[in-house]
Amino acid sequence: MNHDKSFNLLSFTGKMKVLHFSWLAFFITFFVWFNHAPLLGSIAESLGLTKSELKTLLILNVALTIPARILIGMLTDKYGPRITYAALLFFSSLPCFWFAMATDFTQLAISRFLLGFVGAGFVIGIRMVSEWFPANELGTAEGIYGGWGNFGSAAAAMSLPTLALIFGGEDGWRYAVGLTGVICFLFSFVWYANVSDTPKGSTYFKPKKIGGLEVTSKADFVFLLIMKVPMYAALALLAWKLSPNGVSMLSEGVTTIIYLILIAIFIYDCYSAYNVNRDMFATPVPEIQRYPFKQVAVLNILYFATFGSELAVVSMLPLFFSDTFNLDMVYAGLLASAYAFMNLMSRPGGGWLSDRFGRKKTLLILTAGLAVGYALMAMIDSSWPLVLAVVAAMACSFFVQAGEGAVFAVVPLIKRRLTGQIAGMTGAYGNTGAVFYLTVLSMVDYSTFFMVIAATAVIGFVTLLFLKEPKGHMAEVNEDGTVELIQVS
Repeated sequence: MNHDKSFNLLSFTGKMKVLHFSWLAFFITFFVWFNHAPLLGSIAESLGLTKSELKTLLILNVALTIPARILIGMLTDKYGPRITYAALLFFSSLPCFWFAMATDFTQLAISRFLLGFVGAGFVIGIRMVSEWFPANELGTAEGIYGGWGNFGSAAAAMSLPTLALIFGGEDGWRYAVGLTGVICFLFSFVWYANVSDTPKGSTYFKPKKIGGLEVTSKADFVFLLIMKVPMYAALALLAWKLSPNGVSMLSEGVTTIIYLILIAIFIYDCYSAYNVNRDMFATPVPEIQRYPFKQVAVLNILYFATFGSELAVVSMLPLFFSDTFNLDMVYAGLLASAYAFMNLMSRPGGGWLSDRFGRKKTLLILTAGLAVGYALMAMIDSSWPLVLAVVAAMACSFFVQAGEGAVFAVVPLIKRRLTGQIAGMTGAYGNTGAVFYLTVLSMVDYSTFFMVIAATAVIGFVTLLFLKEPKGHMAEVNEDGTVELIQVS
């Protein structure tokens, strides 16, 4: 593969140009995805929403991203990142405009739910960056892509309230949200005009079949089906939260229909996975083309604890600071943005550490730090000096986001032609974690919420012991039947 050797962030040519466009596209998806969070006060006032309706919007925002990341992963592997990202940005602007014009809670809820789709953009860039960077730079490049892109949520928190004030009046928030949709719409054309799926002369490997993740042994197939269950369970949990048992947005009958639909989709999903892997049951996959699915499963669990907790904490931290220290919401929101602010350095840092010191060792250290960080946050109460509480949150967020960077330093090294789908499944587990943690938050106090996250990080640490350090090469087969070896260490 023709990789240029320099890694210069100030360069805007070749692979660096692709990296800059990729993180910008991801930044815009997060900017749009979290455009409501800093404006919740104004939205509630404007449309007379209750506190439970606000919490429902937070959960709805991360729900659709679970299936969307799986679907977008498949489309990316099949059609390439260039066209997939352009289409996602273009179509995501539509529910964004709808949200900006909503006149009641139902319209807000439906448009917010649909906007969860924009959160799947992350998966596309993971595959794009893996096509352009060699293994020894991949952790750093994916970390920059993830960290700088993720910063979109902090940028929304810092800029949108001010924008709403500049627009002024009761509808200021609508113009601020609408503007993010315009940016999203316009960038879809900019992206399409400026990138290509691979460097010149490189092959874009596609999956043999579309419709499910290929695995390479019968035991891995069973494992794959087991790993699908938590994602459907998270969606069922969400339906339960919206039922009369939760916020009563859905009737008992509608909730039951949703459960039945989820069961039907799960059965179809399993059948579709069998269809994709049918040949393997008759003819074993050659040794050189195999990959261990347990690698994917371990990364899923780690991303559940890292990105899942980040999404949940970013959503609730302003309220936490406001309630614990009796602060004005605007001030609390600014303090809370420090948590997301860390993304600029932490996630690239996790990727860089992974490139330098080994994938598995880095993940073990960061996951241990994550567990300790959240256990510390569980101890924060009003007797703490505020500055110490903010420092604890920032220290915790370093381990969370560096852990995310380290997870995605491994994802592209498992199986190149399936990178979009593996990234999709791992990414979906992050959202599954968010739905789980936000549901826990709606039932318990802040301290217990942080302790639950710490406990799941400990589980992640234990599963990490089963991860195999990527070494040597992975094999991909060209259309003419020749085997190409791609270096992974």
